Amino acid sequence: MENHVFVAVLLAAFLHAGWNSLVKLGVDRVSTLLLLTLVQAGIAVPLLPFVAQPTAEAWIWILASAVLHTGYKVFLMQAYAHADLSQAYPLARGSAPLIVTVWSVLILGATFTPSSVAAILAISLGILMMTAKGSPSGWMRGSAMFWALGTACFTASYTLVDGVGARIAGTSSGFILWMVIGDAIGVTAFATLTRGRAAFSALLPVWKTGVAAGAMSLGSYWIAVWAFTQAPIALVAALRESSILFAAVIAALVLRERVNRWRWISACIIACGVALMKA
Repeated sequence: MENHVFVAVLLAAFLHAGWNSLVKLGVDRVSTLLLLTLVQAGIAVPLLPFVAQPTAEAWIWILASAVLHTGYKVFLMQAYAHADLSQAYPLARGSAPLIVTVWSVLILGATFTPSSVAAILAISLGILMMTAKGSPSGWMRGSAMFWALGTACFTASYTLVDGVGARIAGTSSGFILWMVIGDAIGVTAFATLTRGRAAFSALLPVWKTGVAAGAMSLGSYWIAVWAFTQAPIALVAALRESSILFAAVIAALVLRERVNRWRWISACIIACGVALMKA
């Protein structure tokens, strides 16, 4: 992975941890995520005339991506309702690089150097270790585990769809802008069905959080989709999960969650994986 791609993905990781922390802080997560997607769409629409448009073959990928991103957000809201950020976030993200790596080999015929494989394994191991001792009671259980693992499945799915779709589209910018518009439609439909007018009346109190989260989320994933076209999808997916490091720091310093020694050891293993990515 070239240096400029490496640095860009680390920036995307920081932005990703940031917007997830804002959503966790929000009292009304449905309205916060609704506003997040509306902000993304509001940014995307005026930019469309200034970017290349996707190829005809890419539209099915854009539609699939929008559906998967909406599903991801629905499950993410529930995961945060049942567990701490520093526990739900790692499990929701941690298994995705492994799944994407296997799919990349089996479906795309991708190959990886030994150091790249070691980096992916180290990052995933560190993330899953963080989950194992993420709370005083140890492993997540019951509904928290269900929602977090469901989020992980959506993460792996949209990562692969977006990586392939952006390449087929011939434009990462056109792909991401149309995708976030579709995602906004999906999240708006979900909020309307589950909350009705209440979801929209609650937008005003969370507008600052929603605007900040929306801008950070769009910036983060725009960088990631661009990186998918510049480097192997699995490597980008794994490096992007270094956002766990940023999330752990935010959880400790901002959210005042207890981050124990086990979590910091896990964070160090993730950092080693990031270093191996550039070995």
